[in-house]
Amino acid sequence: MNRLYIFLVLLISTQCMGQKDFDEKLNSILDKTVPFIYSNELNELTEKESQILILDTRSKEEYRVSHIPNAIFVDYDNFSGEAVQGYDKEAPVVVYCSVGYRSEKIGEKLEELGFSNVRNLYGGIFDWKNKGNEVVNDEGMETDSVHTYNENWSKWLKEGVKVYE
Repeated sequence: MNRLYIFLVLLISTQCMGQKDFDEKLNSILDKTVPFIYSNELNELTEKESQILILDTRSKEEYRVSHIPNAIFVDYDNFSGEAVQGYDKEAPVVVYCSVGYRSEKIGEKLEELGFSNVRNLYGGIFDWKNKGNEVVNDEGMETDSVHTYNENWSKWLKEGVKVYE
């Protein structure tokens, strides 16, 4: 019984430290210029709001491997206002990338374009998947694969199949 107790305490503390480390990493790279939305809040919002615009700001290859259902690809490296032309600037917009850095920058650009309800998904697709949420591939089929940008960043994805090249 004591071994089981010790094992459970270690397991729980390791998981907590993992999230704490992830949160510290995010705090070190994000400017927090775009308000966050958390995975559970995005789930709630998509259930009650039909006009939500979800933008994947990663590379095309990352998007092809998997993305949040109904997300629209907008290329971080080549983003322009044309990518969102015609969308309601008052409607909720959620931007995401792997962990939130690239999406924060696109969120800033959206705000400069007059979008007034922009939110950055906290922890990006990594946190989304780590929280047990669905991702789909380029064909719209559910998958466990997530492109982790590179080997170094892959350590933050705890759930799913890591893809990078």
